[in-house]
Amino acid sequence: MRTTDLRGWIPTAVAAVTAAAFVACGGGGDQAGQEGGEGQQAAQQQGPVVPPDSQAFVRGAVQFEGTAPEAESIDMSQEQFCAARYEAPEPRTQHVVVNDGMLQNVFVYVSSGLERSFPTPQEAETLDQQACRYRPHVMGVQAGQPLAIMNSDSVLHNINATPSANRGFNVSQPQAGMTTTRKFAVEEVMIPVACDVHGWMNAYIGVLPHPFYDVSGQDGSVAMDGLPPGEYVIEAWHERYGVMSDTVTLAAGDTASVSFTYSADMAGAEVPLGDPIYPHDHGEESHAAPADAEVGNR
Repeated sequence: MRTTDLRGWIPTAVAAVTAAAFVACGGGGDQAGQEGGEGQQAAQQQGPVVPPDSQAFVRGAVQFEGTAPEAESIDMSQEQFCAARYEAPEPRTQHVVVNDGMLQNVFVYVSSGLERSFPTPQEAETLDQQACRYRPHVMGVQAGQPLAIMNSDSVLHNINATPSANRGFNVSQPQAGMTTTRKFAVEEVMIPVACDVHGWMNAYIGVLPHPFYDVSGQDGSVAMDGLPPGEYVIEAWHERYGVMSDTVTLAAGDTASVSFTYSADMAGAEVPLGDPIYPHDHGEESHAAPADAEVGNR
């Protein structure tokens, strides 16, 4: 039976489950943040990854119904380095990106139903500051997994991460080639990231205790491989239109097909996000901000 998470609006979501054999795919690694045998022992205690003959899969699409709002132009004229990275037309915001009726930058993940733990990858995910934009705009990491944040621009950027459940940070990167590595300790969907120097720069990071998540691409598609059999709630998160969810039941070898449909009428829905911190604190530590504080131009 489908369960729809209203959270401020009554969306339309359709989920269908189909049985199909699929090529098995899995992964994992030692527990991040620990050394040598200690990390190996933690991974062994969690148990092996899902055996290939027991894996199940999710395939889905995120659609947009109706007329999508027009993306706004970003004025970079006060920062010549940034402006020079783009030719006409001017760069535009990424809050709502629709291609042929499919919605991009939606974080889709298993929100409940997993009754076991999974090894934490030691390989870092990367968030790049390139051409004065965060790339990717929406991404995910596992709790405890390294996140390498790079500055590929020859201009000052800073990384202002403002979670509510995790420890925030606000770090300057004044030169190209600099990399800052951080980890988020606990699950949180989503963590907003902004650059206080360039108000148009923003990104979102989902932190999960497992690897079963994806971000919808230009064609709106998402995929999650290697799930153990079970019943799961699959949740979709969008920065302007909020959260939707459905349930799927998977046996070994099954593929569940999920479909979420957003629309412009859903603008203003509740969007789970972290709390802002002081925008001009460029040190390593985070500080709680007053209730009316704002960070950047999101």
